Amino acid sequence: MTTKTITVTNDAYEALKYMKGPNESFSDTILRVAKRKPLSHFYGALSKESADKLEKSVKEIRKLHRESHKKRLERLVKEMK
Repeated sequence: MTTKTITVTNDAYEALKYMKGPNESFSDTILRVAKRKPLSHFYGALSKESADKLEKSVKEIRKLHRESHKKRLERLVKEMK
């Protein structure tokens, strides 16, 4: 197997290192990440009806999470007083 040396910024290296699995080489990580498809690839995969249902569900879940976080924050503030 031939190898190539590449130069990346420290930020790029740290980002790649963060994505790297414990038993994964940097080459394996790069190949795994490079195989990901952009979201635009999935455009049109859902019908309008299904997409609307999914969007409604996501918005409801986000609302529940916001409410839950707000309650936790209020409890923490009370405990700190």
